[in-house]
Amino acid sequence: AASYNEKIVVVKALLEKGAEVNIQGGYYGNPLQAAASDGDEMVVKTLIAKGAEVNAQGGFYGNALQAAAYHGNETIANILLERGAEVNAQEYGNALQAAAYRGNKTAVEILLEKGAKV
Repeated sequence: AASYNEKIVVVKALLEKGAEVNIQGGYYGNPLQAAASDGDEMVVKTLIAKGAEVNAQGGFYGNALQAAAYHGNETIANILLERGAEVNAQEYGNALQAAAYRGNKTAVEILLEKGAKV
């Protein structure tokens, strides 16, 4: 398995070689959703800086914010929200439902503060 530092090196190398930042498909739907699910702050920031669509739909979790909320990755959720992620976006539920389902109190509080509808 790649170490934490190796992940960002690989991601940057792929992007420099022309990898599509918003490619769709697979379990996670897109690279940003995979990074949000993993809680990898550096990869999330890098993908967004390279043009990743924060509201892209697809994959198991629906979108990157739902993935972050489901896994209790509050830092990632805040980054996504600051970059324009729609707090009430729906696909297979929404981020608030994902956070509540997993019992992630802090994520629930963050989403409610950002205007999530109950």
